[in-house]
Amino acid sequence: MKPLFHALTLAAAAAFAMPALASATVGQPAPAFSATDTSGRTVNLADFKGKHVVLEWVNPGCPYVRKHYGAQNMQATQKAATTQGAVWLTVNSTTPDHGDYLAPAKLASWMKEQGAAATATLMDEDGKVGRAYGARTTPHMYIVDPQGTLVYAGAIDSKPSANPADIPGATNHVKVALAESMAGKPVSTPATRAYGCTVKYGNAGE
Repeated sequence: MKPLFHALTLAAAAAFAMPALASATVGQPAPAFSATDTSGRTVNLADFKGKHVVLEWVNPGCPYVRKHYGAQNMQATQKAATTQGAVWLTVNSTTPDHGDYLAPAKLASWMKEQGAAATATLMDEDGKVGRAYGARTTPHMYIVDPQGTLVYAGAIDSKPSANPADIPGATNHVKVALAESMAGKPVSTPATRAYGCTVKYGNAGE
């Protein structure tokens, strides 16, 4: 297992060393976007004004994503959010040219198999949404408040590893930030460093 975790550590380091992307700014209006979900329906961020919206970047081929889905941590976080009335949008910005790419039907099937509770799963094949937010890793998490302001950006939790055993001892930043924002309080930790695999963008715009 040690070589695997060493490789994963190197992958995470590579993710942090990515060239800078244009990124959304916490405390500022979240970038507007329109994308098609896995069923072919057009989804706009503006559709959910007046609600909290959580954005999650996903790639089923990433060990860090599999960590959180395999342990049911991502699903539990999704369910906790949607039960409280938040909207959860899972975004896949993997280019169709990459081996990790899943076509809409296959991605929808994978999400269903995982028991995911996302409001919608969005296809961002051209990377426009991901680039607008500066999404660097899978997972990479964002929270938009009912006024359309970005109030959190970063990691799902405080343990940057691919080991599911680290989940119980980690602080779930998304749960904490969402609870604070929903209570009308400032988010105590509005930005953290996301960890995971690099988002597999296409060459356009690089």
